Amino acid sequence: MLVPSIFGEDLFDTFFDDFKRPARSNTNINVMRTDIKETDAGFELDIDLPGYKKEDVQAELKDGYLTISAKTNTTREEKDENGKYIRKERYSGSCSRSFYVGEQLEQEDIKARFEDGILKVMVPKKEAKPAVEENRYITIEG
Repeated sequence: MLVPSIFGEDLFDTFFDDFKRPARSNTNINVMRTDIKETDAGFELDIDLPGYKKEDVQAELKDGYLTISAKTNTTREEKDENGKYIRKERYSGSCSRSFYVGEQLEQEDIKARFEDGILKVMVPKKEAKPAVEENRYITIEG
């Protein structure tokens, strides 16, 4: 019997493949997807944060790492005309992501703005200053 080509050679080829994969956690893998673009001046990061507000997002520079974190608490209620709950949902979550930007950058060097669910971060390029070898002479008295 001929099987339509959408099923491949065997109808059950891909059906059982799902059982071989590890179970997915309920974390949202779409959160904090980041596009990084290099320019002459530095790097532009576009970080997707759908559903988050500006006040939910925080950026920190520590030990050469830029860490972006976001937290949210959302409650949605729907009631019928008698005031009884038809549906009530709550969501609470947080996510964070770190990028190594170098220890030569200061907090003031990095600029960020939040618009339309996207955090836009500008990280300038700074050349690491090579350590200058300092000669230390001992005074010889004579």
